[in-house]
Amino acid sequence: MGNNKIFRALADPTRREILGLLRHGEITAGGLAAKFDMTKPAMSHHFSVLKGAELITSRREGQQIWYGLNTTVVQDLMAWVIQLIRDGKNGRGKQR
Repeated sequence: MGNNKIFRALADPTRREILGLLRHGEITAGGLAAKFDMTKPAMSHHFSVLKGAELITSRREGQQIWYGLNTTVVQDLMAWVIQLIRDGKNGRGKQR
């Protein structure tokens, strides 16, 4: 898992909102874009960053592109975050 790419992707509130929308299932690029007040190139950039971090998947169906969460990477990320939290509560990971 490329943590730097994931953190870069998650740093932007628009990208976090896109991920939140995709929690409920696949949405077309146009459907996602309609929820934001930005240009098509700006939305494409967000999709590209999320795909580069492997947080979302895409598939073409005719003229439309459908985006969805890459659940494998999201689950791996969540497991990693949970482990960091547990390590912190158990006193591991503290600098001495």
